[in-house]
Amino acid sequence: MSPTFGPNYGFGAYVHWPYCSRICPYCDFNVYASKQRDNRPLLDAIITDIASHKDWLDDHPPLTSIYLGGGTPSLLSGSEVSELITACETSFGVSADAEITLEANPLMVTERLATDWHAAGVNRISLGVQSLTDDALAFLGRDHSADQARKSADVALKTFPSVSLDLIYARPGQTFESWAAELEAATGLGAQHISLYELTIEPGTAFGMAHKRGALHPMPDDAQADLFEFTHDTMEMAGYHAYEISNFARSARHQSHHNLTYWRSGDWIGAGPGAHGRVTVQGHRIATEAERRPEAYIEAVQENGRGAASINTLSVEDAGHEVLAMGLRTVEGVVPERLERLRPGLVDPDRAQELKDDGWLATHPDSLILSPQGRLLADKITAELVG
Repeated sequence: MSPTFGPNYGFGAYVHWPYCSRICPYCDFNVYASKQRDNRPLLDAIITDIASHKDWLDDHPPLTSIYLGGGTPSLLSGSEVSELITACETSFGVSADAEITLEANPLMVTERLATDWHAAGVNRISLGVQSLTDDALAFLGRDHSADQARKSADVALKTFPSVSLDLIYARPGQTFESWAAELEAATGLGAQHISLYELTIEPGTAFGMAHKRGALHPMPDDAQADLFEFTHDTMEMAGYHAYEISNFARSARHQSHHNLTYWRSGDWIGAGPGAHGRVTVQGHRIATEAERRPEAYIEAVQENGRGAASINTLSVEDAGHEVLAMGLRTVEGVVPERLERLRPGLVDPDRAQELKDDGWLATHPDSLILSPQGRLLADKITAELVG
């Protein structure tokens, strides 16, 4: 009998590099402005932190994925990327077919750097394109042009076996016509994977503060919903299949296997300032979060051998809710028996049937799967399913 969560569903390493050449006005990630600085102290701390996880995960299999995110890990050289990958391999081993992803700012993707990253072990690159129009890029505070985004995609496709593009839509005033043209341009670049995220206005960001003072008005909810459905239809016609609410791939081979580990409730270690992790220890679901500030993270590693600010055992209810919430984001959904093994009655079967009857869940005998219209209300439906 399969467990409810754990490394059976994937075992990854997420490494967070927190520095950016520019802080985008919509970003609420744990990021800091990049300045002239010595990378060595933080690299050493992350490497030590990765190794510290081996102490309590000695029964885990080799890693199935490594994800270098941020921030902007493309600020790192090939040799620095190699050090981080080697640290993961030394501690846990890396499976022969492991997916190793690097997030990259298009402005930084040169043929030489791409070759160096690939030689270091990166086999998948995720480009933060965000838009393919210069006006939108200026609005989003990006430091690259649409032409630079296209050139970086071309370099990436020549270098890496798998390339992903990130774009942001549902921007204020965006029309169906302009977004359709942008989607046509994006799918025409030839990347095997595209992530399309609706713009969210987060408190504390530059956009959040502009919205608070009335200088920025987000797209109305109904218009966002219409654009969401239009996006899914357009991507399907272009040969990109939605396997998660915001993610589209040409084939299963090019789906983000690291992110699938999240959505399937596998295990992953989180290293680097502010990184989150989920690991299974003796059948318990453990949530970790590293110190957020780089200086505090380095100090914690130097003093304690690890960068965690918190290590908490999730309750049965919280662990089950997380399995359900994450799994419902995917087209494969969640098998209810997984949750029953955790705690009988965790999902209300009567409410599940009502949601199927109302068209919010797909009619499937073995899994809970959101219908196309249900994807618009994923969080609400998750909350209603929990008994």
